Order: sequence, then structure tokens, then C-alpha cells
Amino acid sequence: MSATLSWSTRTRQRIGILPGFGLSLGITLTYLSTIVLIPVAALFIHASGLGWSGLVEKLSGARVAGAFKVTFGISFIAALVNLVFGTLTAWVLVRYRFPGKRFFDAMVDLPFAMPTAVAGIALTALFAPNGWIGSWLEPLGLTVNYTQLGLGIALTFIGLPFMVRTLQPVIEELSREAEEAAACLGATRAQTVRRVIFPELLPAILTGFALAFARAVGEYGSVVFISGNIPRYTEVIPQLIIIRLEQYDYQGATALGAAMLVVSFSLLLIINLLQRWAERRAGSAA
Repeated sequence: MSATLSWSTRTRQRIGILPGFGLSLGITLTYLSTIVLIPVAALFIHASGLGWSGLVEKLSGARVAGAFKVTFGISFIAALVNLVFGTLTAWVLVRYRFPGKRFFDAMVDLPFAMPTAVAGIALTALFAPNGWIGSWLEPLGLTVNYTQLGLGIALTFIGLPFMVRTLQPVIEELSREAEEAAACLGATRAQTVRRVIFPELLPAILTGFALAFARAVGEYGSVVFISGNIPRYTEVIPQLIIIRLEQYDYQGATALGAAMLVVSFSLLLIINLLQRWAERRAGSAA
């Protein structure tokens, strides 16, 4: 009896493991180490050679502080804009039928497919004083190019798909029976949204917001043209890193890169925690 049990246990273990598991695992770990872990570790090792006093020196100064303030401030505002309009866009694309729906749904992925430098050139041309949109804003006294407004528009553009694509599958899985039950019990539409729909969407909204914010913090290509790279006004950290490299200040670029990596890891940790919270919430609801 025990031999039969041990044989069945070994059989289940073999079935549960894909053929070539050891080889595929080794290839995966080697690939990830070569592409991700080794470059990241090299950056941290090079930055640690500066010492704490050197890091503080390279990360201090009015220009660096201004770049951090602009980067995180405008990225946060752009993510908030995407939170509102991205949620509305995802809801309309899922719940409504209208002519050209497939076209507009495909257009959401345009920032993914378009090179970011091309997006920056296109936005700069559109909002120039003689551009299609800028020519209408110029008489109103609104200037977009080389301002924080233009920087925010570029960061909103590249962050929108993260918000929409995160919310769409969650909206598709929403139970309409709960909405109908709330209406039958006398709830108004606002109460249904606040007490039935919003709690279900909250984890996905927070995840989409964090993804859009993380994408905006590290953006370079789409902002390099429209921002004008004005220190302490429209200059962001990725631009400042390129400037440090062009000035052969490799230690300064390394310090800024290490600081941005710490921020990126923190954002990824927050995103993973939000996703786990959403999974636990969905499991408890089921």
C-alpha cells in the first residue's frame, strides 16, 4: 500500500513539472541575470563607490532638487488626469456601443506602438503657435510648448494606456445583476456607483494610477522636445542624466540613475502589493 502511494506521489510530481524544467529554469535565470540583474547591480556597485558623502553631493543642489520636484510633481498630476479620464474612457469602451468603437479602442494603444521621440515631435508640432491646436490657443494667451503644461500633456499621453488597459478587464467582469439589484432596492445611480461599482474598481484604479505614474517618472523621449529642458522649470531627471553624460560627469549620472532605480523598485513594490490586495479582495468576494 505504501509503495503504491509513493509511486502515485512520484507520478503526480512528474506530471506537475514540465519536461526540461531544470534546463528551462537555468536558461531563464541566466537570461534575466544578463539582461536585468547584472546591469542593475553594476549601477549600484558603481554608485556605492562614491560613498554617502559623494552621493549626497551629486544629488544635492538646486538644479537636481528642481528636477526631482518637476519629475514627480508633473508625473503625479498627469497620473491623476489619467485616473479620471482613463477610468471614463475604459467605462465607455466597455459598456457602450457606438460607431467607430473598435477604432478608438485601438487608438488607446497608440502610445505603446509609437516611438516616444515621434510622439514628442508630433505633440510639439500640434501645440506650436502655428500648429493645429496651438493656433487656437495662441489668441487665448495659452502657451504649451516649453512649459509645464506641455510637459504634463506629454506625460498624460504616454500614461493613458496603462490606466485604460488595467481597468477594461475588471469592468468587463462586473456583475450587472448587482447594479440592477441596487436599482430595485431604490438606490440612485450615484449611490450605485459609489457603493457598488466603485469598491469593485478601486484596486484596478489604484494599480492603473501607479503604473501611469511609474511610466511618467521614467519618461524621456516624448518630453525632450516639448519641455524645452529649462532647469528647475521643465527639466526632468531622465533629461538631467543625459546632460550629465554629455558633460562627462559619469559619477553624477550614476548617482541620479541609482536614485531613480530605488524609486522604480519602490513603485514596483507598491504595484505588486496593490495587485495582491486586488486578488485577495476578489477571492474573498467570490
